[in-house]
Amino acid sequence: MNPMGPMPKPKNILFMCQVERPPHFPKPSCVREGTRDLFMFTQQKMEELGIDPFTNWLIPTGCLNRCGFGPVMLVEPGEYMYVNLTKEKIERILKEHIQGGKPVEEYLIPEDFWA
Repeated sequence: MNPMGPMPKPKNILFMCQVERPPHFPKPSCVREGTRDLFMFTQQKMEELGIDPFTNWLIPTGCLNRCGFGPVMLVEPGEYMYVNLTKEKIERILKEHIQGGKPVEEYLIPEDFWA
C-alpha cells in the first residue's frame, strides 16, 4: 500500500542536460557561462505559468549526447529534442508545447541527427 496515495501519470517529462565539463574538455558542456540558470529558470517559469509539476516533470539529467547543440532538453513522449536553449526559447516551449500540445518545430534538433 502506498502511504502517499496514487500518483498521477506524467503528461510530459522534460529531461534537461545539466552536464558541466572542465575547461578544455573535448566535448562541450550544456551548462556553461550564460546558461547556468536555465534549469532554475525553467522551474520558476513552469510555476509562474501554472504548469502542474506532478504531471509535467522537469528532470535534470546527465549527457544526452548532443553536446554541440547544447543546452538541450528532451521532451517525452515523442522524443522532442530542443537545442541551443535560451530563456526565450524555454518560455515559448512551455507555452506552446507543454501547455498547448504543439511542439515548437524551429527549436528542434534537425531530424538527420537521430539515428
